Amino acid sequence: MNQAGTTITISKSHYEILDGLRGVAALAVVVFHFMEWVHPDLSKNFIAHGFLAVDFFFCLSGFVIGYAYDDRIQRMGILEFFKARAIRLHPLVVIGSVLGLLAFLFDPFGGSPELYNAGNIILLFVCSALLIPFPVMAERGFNLFGLNAPSWSLFWEYAANIAYALVLCKIKRNTLMVLVILAGIGLSFVSYRAGNLLGGWSGPTFLDGFARIAYSFLAGLLIHRSNWIIRNKLGFAGLAVLLALAFLIPFTSWSWLTELLVVLCYFPLLITLGAGAVLNKSFRKLCLFSGKISYPLYMTHYAVLWLFGNYYTNNQPDGITLIFIIVGGTIFVLVLAYLVMVLADMPIREYLDKKRKAKLMEKNQER
Repeated sequence: MNQAGTTITISKSHYEILDGLRGVAALAVVVFHFMEWVHPDLSKNFIAHGFLAVDFFFCLSGFVIGYAYDDRIQRMGILEFFKARAIRLHPLVVIGSVLGLLAFLFDPFGGSPELYNAGNIILLFVCSALLIPFPVMAERGFNLFGLNAPSWSLFWEYAANIAYALVLCKIKRNTLMVLVILAGIGLSFVSYRAGNLLGGWSGPTFLDGFARIAYSFLAGLLIHRSNWIIRNKLGFAGLAVLLALAFLIPFTSWSWLTELLVVLCYFPLLITLGAGAVLNKSFRKLCLFSGKISYPLYMTHYAVLWLFGNYYTNNQPDGITLIFIIVGGTIFVLVLAYLVMVLADMPIREYLDKKRKAKLMEKNQER
């Protein structure tokens, strides 16, 4: 096999603490979405900034993509890069769309599937499965992807991956730093104009998503290329607490500034600390599991959230009942994510990856 084939098939080790923090962020998103139904007024929501987990994902993605591919994308080629990323990301895009469709059609607590004919529903599903923004569902806030709202961040993740393969992988560190500064200015404008960094998920706020991915992905990439890694002994537990604190900041009239500072400075700092922290062996299995389940959890939980939302709207359960429902619901989506991961996502990715590598080996043998 030639060098290109070897480069493509070798995988790198992971930053295990960063994997663990990804799971913490995914869990924060789930809890935030539950509480968002209960307290639409974010000033009353104890995890009012759980949505910033997406910006942490973006920053972590830039760091990880740079670490995994900077030294080999030129040899493996753009097409193989795209194939590898699609195999990693897209099965759960489709699975999340299927779950979203089932919840939409068979929600026992309400919903409005009768507003849409069969053709419209098929179009909604196809657009969701192919990551084509289609913000037409008014009753769902004109989500870019009405059947599975979290897919909005995957749309921008794909865009960032395309930009990386075509341009960002080739630029020098100084140019990257200029782009980070410009993206930071753009993000500051968006935050000040909107009053927060909550946008990007809907048709009316579509371009806010570009500002969020642009800064955080570029910042993560810059951290990798600059080797800004701070050695420390905070460990997974310490860093998990520091990450959780960002999500628990109260929502105020100054949130546009506090959110901006968290995204511009705090999350990149946590990435540098997470990459340099020493992992206690007792947390290793937890970090590995947390990292593995984070993406399935993020991409499958929203179907359950719509069921919960319609139930809550129609029944208005009291405080104690609500606590049990939310805790039970969180456990349920964790179990669902695990089952989807083990029974569908991992087998599908393994099958597709084997086929990709087999074809690659055939091509190399023919040369």
